[in-house]
Amino acid sequence: MPRHAVLKINLKAFTSNLNIVKKYAPKSKIWCVIKANAYGHTIKAALQGLRKTSGFAVLEINEAIFLRENGWKGPILLISGFFNKSELFEICQHEVTTVIHSTWQIDILKKYNINRPIHVYLKLNSGMNRLGFNKNNFIHSWNELYQLKKVSSLTLMSHFAHSYSKSSVHQQLKIVDSVFSKIKKIPLCLANSTAILLHPETHKSWVRPGIILYGILPFQKNFFDQKYDDFEPVMTLESKLIAIQKVNSKKFIGYGKNYYSKFDNIIGIVSCGYADGYPYNINTSGTPVLVDGIRTQVIGSIYMDMLTVDLKPCPNAKIGSKVELWGKNIKINDIAQSARTTSYELMCKINSRVSVKVE
Repeated sequence: MPRHAVLKINLKAFTSNLNIVKKYAPKSKIWCVIKANAYGHTIKAALQGLRKTSGFAVLEINEAIFLRENGWKGPILLISGFFNKSELFEICQHEVTTVIHSTWQIDILKKYNINRPIHVYLKLNSGMNRLGFNKNNFIHSWNELYQLKKVSSLTLMSHFAHSYSKSSVHQQLKIVDSVFSKIKKIPLCLANSTAILLHPETHKSWVRPGIILYGILPFQKNFFDQKYDDFEPVMTLESKLIAIQKVNSKKFIGYGKNYYSKFDNIIGIVSCGYADGYPYNINTSGTPVLVDGIRTQVIGSIYMDMLTVDLKPCPNAKIGSKVELWGKNIKINDIAQSARTTSYELMCKINSRVSVKVE
C-alpha cells in the first residue's frame, strides 16, 4: 500500500511567527528553541524559516554542529550544556554558548584545557526544581566562573515552572532579583513562550520562544481574554482516503467492537495510523478531521497504518480525497486534548516514514 501521509512545513509561517515574537519582545534578543528536531519540524526547515533570529537554542551538540555545517554563523545555545570533555571540545571548536547547571560541569571545565574562552549561561533554580543552582550555590558558582580565564562572558538563565500564573512568575522573579543584586550586572535570559505572551516584565536581555514559533499556543485560546490568532501553524499532517465503505446500521466498525454504528453509514479509510504518529488513544468519536475541506470526525479505533472517518458530511468524497489530520484548520491542541496528551508530544512523535514537504 503506498504511503500517503505527508508532513507539510510552511516556511512563511515560521517567519511570520518569529516576527510576532519580535513585536511582543521588541527590546530582547531571541533564542529560537529548535531542540528535538525543531519539535518534529526538522532543524533544516527551521533554519530556513527562522534565519532572522538572533540565535538558535538546541539540546544536543550534534544539532549545533548541523547548524554550523549548514551555514549558520550566529549564536547557538546548548540549553542543557555539555556532558563530557568531548562535548566541551566541540563547544569550543564550533563556538557554541553552553549552559552550566551543575558543579560537575564546572569541574570538567576547570580540569581540561580548551583552545578558546567560552560563553556560559549559568542556570539558576528559581522554582522549577529541575536543573540549576539554588540561589546560595549560584553566587558561589558565579564567582568561581567569573575568575576563570576560560569563560569569556556570563549570563544568568532561569526557567519558569508555571508561566500561566502571575503570582508564580513574580515569586520566581523575586529569587532572580535577589541573586542579580549580589553580582556584577550581566545579561538575563528568563522568558519562555508563555512568559513572552503574558509577562512583559520577564523580557530581559534574551527570550526563549519555543512552541509559539511553530504556531501553537502553549494554552487553550480561551484561557485568556486576549486573542492570539496571528500565530500560524507551521506543521500540517495530511493524508488521503484509500478506501470507502458502506456500513449497515447496527454494525461494529474496527477492532474491539468499540464503535457501534446505530445507523447506515459511509466511512472513509485514511492512510495514516499510530505508526505514523497519529495518537492511538483519542476519543473513538468526536475527534475532528477535515476531508476535502469539510469538517467531520474520526470514528472507531486508530490502527497502526490507518484510521477511519465519518463521510456522512462529505458526500463528494472519493478515493484520493485530501485529509487534514491537524494543521491550519484542525488545531493540534484539539487533537492533543482528545488524546489526553500535549501538542508537544504529538509534533515530536511523527515517524520518519512520514514524508516531509517543505513549502
